[in-house]
Amino acid sequence: MDRRYFLKQSALASSLFFVPNFVKAFESLPTKALGYKRLVIIQLSGGNDGLNTIIPFNNDTYYRSRPTIAISKNNVLKATDELGFHNSLLPLKRLYDQGHLSIINNVGYPNPNRSHFRATDIWQTASHSNQFLQTGWIGRYLDSYGKKPYSAIEIDDSLSLALKGQNKNGIAARNPYVLFKTSQDPYFKNVLKYYQDEHLSEHNLGYLYKTMIAAESSAKYIYEKHKTATTHQEYPNNEFSNQLKTTAKLINSGIDTKVFYSSLGGFDTHAKQINSQARLLKIYAEGIESFVKDLKDQGTFNDTLILTFSEFGRRVKQNAANGTDHGAASNLFIIGNQLKTPGFYNDLASLNDLDANGDLKYTVDFRSVYATVLDKWLAVEDQKVLNTSFSKLDFI
Repeated sequence: MDRRYFLKQSALASSLFFVPNFVKAFESLPTKALGYKRLVIIQLSGGNDGLNTIIPFNNDTYYRSRPTIAISKNNVLKATDELGFHNSLLPLKRLYDQGHLSIINNVGYPNPNRSHFRATDIWQTASHSNQFLQTGWIGRYLDSYGKKPYSAIEIDDSLSLALKGQNKNGIAARNPYVLFKTSQDPYFKNVLKYYQDEHLSEHNLGYLYKTMIAAESSAKYIYEKHKTATTHQEYPNNEFSNQLKTTAKLINSGIDTKVFYSSLGGFDTHAKQINSQARLLKIYAEGIESFVKDLKDQGTFNDTLILTFSEFGRRVKQNAANGTDHGAASNLFIIGNQLKTPGFYNDLASLNDLDANGDLKYTVDFRSVYATVLDKWLAVEDQKVLNTSFSKLDFI
């Protein structure tokens, strides 16, 4: 088979890399079983304003710093004497009241970067701010512990750096049915006829062939598992909730997947923040509540941990456009039914002792959160994945 002809004609040629970029997907699998616990990671892309998400409603500095965008005390869903939720987060507040939510304040890292792209890379690779890694922290988890090509699935059409390893990647699949239909492309099938062709070596189409075998097998497995699951839970009609509904169906199907990854974008609120953030937080909270109810109904919530982060917070002082500019440390949410420290894990950092840019100072390194999840939840060697030892927290 002519390589140029195949690549030109195949409808899959431009999208093959939603599958792992390794050849021996089903050979030499690790003998250590991964267990049954699952991790769901949600990124609030754009840099969510943590101070208007979890609000220090008794802090005068907060109101002086944000004369037009601060959330008034009357509109705060009070949780403690000092902190409360944005009123769009009522569904999240209900999870808090049930003991299913742990809020970690002031999460960041030394010498924070305020570029969306670079900050996202740092969070997704678990690198230092001056270190540039080509593999994500979940990708490196897959390299060492990934049992199948579908051990990590991103509910999207493209794969984030977080799920890319040196030898193994996760799989991107927004819709399991579409993924399966794509894998049944005639040209995809046609290449199988040429497996015995002497020209199919590792130097041309042999690698591509074996990758496609892994793709076809994974797509079929994901689709068959997905279609066996049913749900009676109603979800809001938006893309984020559809991601969570797909995730829930896969989890409830018993699929052998350890990590799921989703995102909700739009949090870059430089102008007119009040309405846009309120809308996005409502989408997030309502979707999460439906997701948790779905898992509870199917008996899978006990074995699922949900981690929500954003690549950075926002500046303490508002800007002239009734918004906020890129900041540093912010809050991070852990949702589950096996939390050792439900509620507020730690106090909010001082609003009167900011860094040189006017941002909250971090007190919790985000990689300590990752290390805790890897060690205590996924039961693997966190240092092997993160390349450095980080202190563990006590939220699970």
